[in-house]
Amino acid sequence: MTDDPRLNPQDDEEIDPHTGHREVDPVTGYDTTGHDWNGIRELNTPFPKIALWALALTVVYSIIAWVLLPAWPTGQNYTRGLLGLDQGEMAVERYQAISADRNNWLAKFETGDFATLQADDTLMLPAMVAADRLFQDNCAACHGSDGGGGPNFPALNDNYWLWGGDPETIAETLHVGINSLNEDARFAQMPAFDYLERGERIALTDYVTAMPQGTADPDGAGATLFADNCSSCHAENGGGGMMNGAPSLIDHAVIYGQDRASVSATLRNGRQGVMPAWSGRLTTAEINLLALYVANLPQRAVEGQK
Repeated sequence: MTDDPRLNPQDDEEIDPHTGHREVDPVTGYDTTGHDWNGIRELNTPFPKIALWALALTVVYSIIAWVLLPAWPTGQNYTRGLLGLDQGEMAVERYQAISADRNNWLAKFETGDFATLQADDTLMLPAMVAADRLFQDNCAACHGSDGGGGPNFPALNDNYWLWGGDPETIAETLHVGINSLNEDARFAQMPAFDYLERGERIALTDYVTAMPQGTADPDGAGATLFADNCSSCHAENGGGGMMNGAPSLIDHAVIYGQDRASVSATLRNGRQGVMPAWSGRLTTAEINLLALYVANLPQRAVEGQK
């Protein structure tokens, strides 16, 4: 007897009724088992040895792994294995290594020498990747993932700034916030124009609503009201840029909306937005890095349109 079923007839093997001999597959030379599926006959082939070896190696590996690695639960704990590995400790060690490497290059941003930092391409290119993560984690919820702003929050990717768009000024704004609890916070408030007559507010609303389209009547009553009540903060042309927290009224990234209903509500009730001071959450180096990132958003927006 041998292991090859082609040489060892079995009792249940298919017998050719015409010859009285075992049915043999003419292609492979193996006996058939007698099982037939729509003309497809099962061959009586030996179990593949490679599968037996794979099974044996799996069992051996499992036994070794159970001994060396954390494996068996013991209620509130588990067996540590002879190697004493702990994924929690490994994760902490790797995080500490990454954090140490990050702190090495981030420390260069402590100085606030923005001109020198901006000139160092070797530093800035990888740093901007980390800055983008800072922006997405801390700023995007209000200002949008691209800095394009949104209802009640100013855009950061244009050239209209409430207090200036250079890195030094942005860093200061991030440090102290706007109308925040910080004692040095930047203060800005749009007063309620309830002292105007209803007709005057309507005329001023119409004028301000038309400013982004450039269709505001320069000789109408609204223009006079704007010059008397608004230009000191928003500039004579409504372009802002006075570095006092008053936004531009001639671009399309209006903070509170510039449709008639929104402008009317602003004139009637006033506005006072708030941005928290980030000095309690972010380090000085992180704030400086973020300031460089935000200062570059207008250029990135222009490049993205090309």
